[in-house]
Amino acid sequence: MVTQNTPASNDQLPDYANWVPRGMVIGFAAGSVALAGCALAAKAAKAPRYVAATIAAAAAGTGAAALYTAALYQAFSYKGKRKLSKQIVEGTAAYVDLPEGGVCLDVGCGSGALAIAVAKRNPQARVIGVDRWGAEYASFNKDLCERNAAAEGVSNTSFMPGDATELPFVDESFDAVTSNYVYHNVTGANKQELLRETLRCLKKGGTFAIHDIMSPMRYGDMEQFCQSLRDEGYQDVRMIPTDNGLFMSKLEGTLLSLSGSSLLVGTK
Repeated sequence: MVTQNTPASNDQLPDYANWVPRGMVIGFAAGSVALAGCALAAKAAKAPRYVAATIAAAAAGTGAAALYTAALYQAFSYKGKRKLSKQIVEGTAAYVDLPEGGVCLDVGCGSGALAIAVAKRNPQARVIGVDRWGAEYASFNKDLCERNAAAEGVSNTSFMPGDATELPFVDESFDAVTSNYVYHNVTGANKQELLRETLRCLKKGGTFAIHDIMSPMRYGDMEQFCQSLRDEGYQDVRMIPTDNGLFMSKLEGTLLSLSGSSLLVGTK
């Protein structure tokens, strides 16, 4: 069944939240102001100069962190001028073409942005988004995903809890698998094993589009990993750098701590 996408009304716009929590920006700014006040108070109280200097240095460092996180927040915001998150999400979704009645799995769906973008491109198919929605991303949750899908006029999505380290699906359940900036956040897990767990759920002939910061420090030798997939029969396996002008410039990637961002695509 083909699902029609209808535009969201002005009073029901999607809110994909921000990869940088607003509270972090406010916290750094408030901390900087508080420390600056303490430095002035220490100086007025004739405290040892090193005490006031130390507090002032801490205030300056916290202020710099506030400016940096504010810049990140603006770059990633769907409401800002740059809209980098939107560009990345839609750019990743462009690699997913599902068959009639097909089903896609989006791992670490967050606020539902990539799952919904894939669903809008493939109205003849369904997309299931899973996420653990941990405390570190408290603004992301299942209800937010569902509200965003409704706001986008999309009804071919569903969302459920799921852990990327052990997905709650049998082997070869999906026609496509996607993920965006998820695995580098999974502490203590081998990133190539996380990729394997996601690919386990992909049907033979299914496609994958997985975007993350795939630097050697995080992921190890990805060229060797890609070759191992080819040796197993995977087709058209490619690592596409996205920090070289595709989604962002090299400079922007460096400034936004996204150096090494790459899109892993192919067919099982």
